Amino acid sequence: QVQLVESGGGLVQAGGSLRLSCAASGRTFSNYAMGWFRQAPGREREFVAAITRRGGRMGYADSVKGRFTISRDNGKNTVYLQMNSLKPEDTAVYYCAADDPPTDTYYSPTARRYDYWGQGTQVTVSS
Repeated sequence: QVQLVESGGGLVQAGGSLRLSCAASGRTFSNYAMGWFRQAPGREREFVAAITRRGGRMGYADSVKGRFTISRDNGKNTVYLQMNSLKPEDTAVYYCAADDPPTDTYYSPTARRYDYWGQGTQVTVSS
């Protein structure tokens, strides 16, 4: 089992920044590719960003590319999501998730790949 706890959400004005953190415990963190997803009211959960288990490759949704950065610190068992130039449409509950990937270079943008999920943290961007 992997336990994931997100933090860092809050209320911010459009154009502002937030940094989300996701602390992992349980099994060896560096064995897992990590992803961030978000869900707005009335909408499906959507992919935001993902990173391979050693941190060598990252992927982003087109809607956040150039504004968000995913990173990880395997020594601290933590994955981060730096969010800049926030827009009202970024408002959602943000979830981190862990996937046991087949290779070091693999990450998935598909939510059903991920076995472990945090409880989510609310991000609200005001206009």
